[in-house]
Amino acid sequence: MKTSLFSVNKNICAECSLALRRFIGGLDGDASIDAQQGRIAVTFDESVLPEETIVRITKESIEKLGYRVEE
Repeated sequence: MKTSLFSVNKNICAECSLALRRFIGGLDGDASIDAQQGRIAVTFDESVLPEETIVRITKESIEKLGYRVEE
C-alpha cells in the first residue's frame, strides 16, 4: 500500500470529505481517503492503481468540489 498526500487551500467540509471518500473508495486498488484540516491522504494499492492515476483523479475530484490543491 502507498499513500499520496495532498494539501488544499482550506479545510474540507464534512459533506465534501464524504463525497471524496465515496468516489476514491470506489476505485480499484482498495483506495481509501482521510481528509482533515486541509490535508488529504489517499492510500491505495500501487500494483492495481498507478500513482499517476490516483494523483490525477484525486486532484480533479478536489477541484470539482471547489477546492484548490496546493503544490
